[in-house]
Amino acid sequence: MPKTLSPFSRPFYMMAKPVGAACNLACGYCYYKGGHPDEERGTGSTGRVMSDEVLERFIQQYLESQVNQEVLFTWHGGEPTILPISFFEKAMQLQQRYAAGRHIDNCLQTNGTLITDEWCQFFHDNGWLIGLSIDGPEALHDAWRKDKHGEPTHERVMRAAEMLDRHNVMWNALCTVNSINAEHPLEVYRFFQSIDCRYIQFTPVGANPASGVGRISAQAWGRFLCEVFDEWRKEDVGEVFINIFEATLANYMGITPGICAMSDMCGHVGVVEWNGDVYSCDHFVYPEHRLGNLRQQTICEMMQSRQQQAFSRQKTTGLPQKCKDCEWLFTCHGECPRNHQYLCEGYRTFFRHADEFMKTMRDEIRI
Repeated sequence: MPKTLSPFSRPFYMMAKPVGAACNLACGYCYYKGGHPDEERGTGSTGRVMSDEVLERFIQQYLESQVNQEVLFTWHGGEPTILPISFFEKAMQLQQRYAAGRHIDNCLQTNGTLITDEWCQFFHDNGWLIGLSIDGPEALHDAWRKDKHGEPTHERVMRAAEMLDRHNVMWNALCTVNSINAEHPLEVYRFFQSIDCRYIQFTPVGANPASGVGRISAQAWGRFLCEVFDEWRKEDVGEVFINIFEATLANYMGITPGICAMSDMCGHVGVVEWNGDVYSCDHFVYPEHRLGNLRQQTICEMMQSRQQQAFSRQKTTGLPQKCKDCEWLFTCHGECPRNHQYLCEGYRTFFRHADEFMKTMRDEIRI
């Protein structure tokens, strides 16, 4: 058991967004379109950047709130590499100042278009894990992922992947499954095989209240998962790690999955914006889910607040009867509240399809 450093028994995590929703791309399905409180969302401007004061308060408060010896910092956007490397060097200096002997890891999600050899050297030297957004082969990726000038980005992203590999930087693929690439599951998966990508996170464009663009149907989501699963189980079990398959197996085994959407509770992954505002979740960055600001309250106070506890319970108490009666509830726990019911049929299709395999894997691991 890890040594606890505070009285709280349930750890929480924070996703930091030092430039808010600002990004140099204009992805058609972006869930921030029309749905983020930042007036400069998507401009690519660095006019709204986390100040030194907010950065230090965030790092100090976050570390003081953690219960484990290992602490993960996740840097998100928008596009965090709009910032200079010096911002993250400063962040690491502050992490060491307040670490109190704890081990700190850093993870950064990026669209890859601004990555340079200098960035890769920084990531390598400091052991950062990178999440690289890529939606499959060129035609499928470029269908939605264009820059502000309407230009495709796949070539630039692949260049980033090659640089990361050359500098021995660990990276995962973040693949958004949308209305276009969902129709080509094997093409998408075989593309990742071709570039020797071993860690893939598939995220569906679901019931997005902001834009609805690129939204995948439940039926297409189910077909996509089943076809990728069948290809994966042929030779890649234990070699390629896919978030949804891993999380499903975890739920069969009765252990906490690595995806909050498929956990029995949510509300333990908060977001701190560039100005210090804290929200319940990255998918609920709306005024009604603002918990406060870390310049007036501590992160711990906000994440342990009644408001956040109510948000967490809502995943269970807000489940429709259809979900409560579903035989597969144990595998997805209703998924993310933003998608309740919308993707259900697709998940049921996949769970039925993978059931025998998951039971076999569960039993073999337990032996």
